Amino acid sequence: MRIFLKGVGIINNLIEDYLHYLTVERGLAKNTVMSYRNDLLQFVLFLKKRKLNSFDVVDRQLIIAFMQQETTKEKATSSITRSVTSLRKFFQFLVEEEKIKKDPMQLIDAPKRKEHLPEVLSTKEVEKLLASPDTGQKLGLRNRAILEVMYATGLRVSEVVNLKLSDLHLSMGLIQTMGKGSKERLVPIGDQAIKWAEQYLQQARPKLLGQKRSPYLFLNNHGHKLTRQGIWKNLKAEVLKTGITKKVTPHTLRHSFATHILENGADLRVVQELLGHADIATTQIYTHLSKKRLTDIYEQYHPRA
Repeated sequence: MRIFLKGVGIINNLIEDYLHYLTVERGLAKNTVMSYRNDLLQFVLFLKKRKLNSFDVVDRQLIIAFMQQETTKEKATSSITRSVTSLRKFFQFLVEEEKIKKDPMQLIDAPKRKEHLPEVLSTKEVEKLLASPDTGQKLGLRNRAILEVMYATGLRVSEVVNLKLSDLHLSMGLIQTMGKGSKERLVPIGDQAIKWAEQYLQQARPKLLGQKRSPYLFLNNHGHKLTRQGIWKNLKAEVLKTGITKKVTPHTLRHSFATHILENGADLRVVQELLGHADIATTQIYTHLSKKRLTDIYEQYHPRA
């Protein structure tokens, strides 16, 4: 993951050390580490244009100039905020490792994020989507099982495709999964999802597998592990059949799962645990979703709204 740029050898080495620290000591997921790498690369390119080859010379004014440059590129506020966070954590690392004396990020505030609420399906739309696959066909039965499991557990699509048979504890109503940062968690799964998962295991998976062997739960038509792209493609086809006009992605089912259980009285900390969020601030977006939905319902049905 090293950033190879000529003329900035010391900078390259320090960033390589930091990425190694994130991977080995912090245990962050590869995609997360790559995000840090890409953010730092942009900053290194900014320094290189100014013929600067050391982090010692970075001060508050230089950071502000970099943020202004990123703003002029018409980047989303969320991207700039993430970049500032990446720099903040990186310079904290450099100070702790005594590579620099002063942290230039101490007086830098990240730009305020615009609130972006993800699309959520209503319970009726979820029911329509779950009933869409043709369960008389092996692929339809597989798709029904996937949708049921995703809505019942709130798993990320990456977690769904990596589910193995050994991760299923259906008799106990649980699924074991490996989330971001290689953090393992147990997630409850409801009776309906268990029913469809068992039907898939008994009737469809053996046909998909044929003479092959695979430890993975969900397979494609060739008996191989289903990919994220495969789930996304199949989901789009099912959504098209239902006539649902909302933009629906695999993550929409995760958002819908969290919103619906919060609306029915679940505690925010419980939802955080179920979703595998490291920070409860990430989970709190669903409280905004619930409030917005309550407002929408009120305005729709109250006679004097």
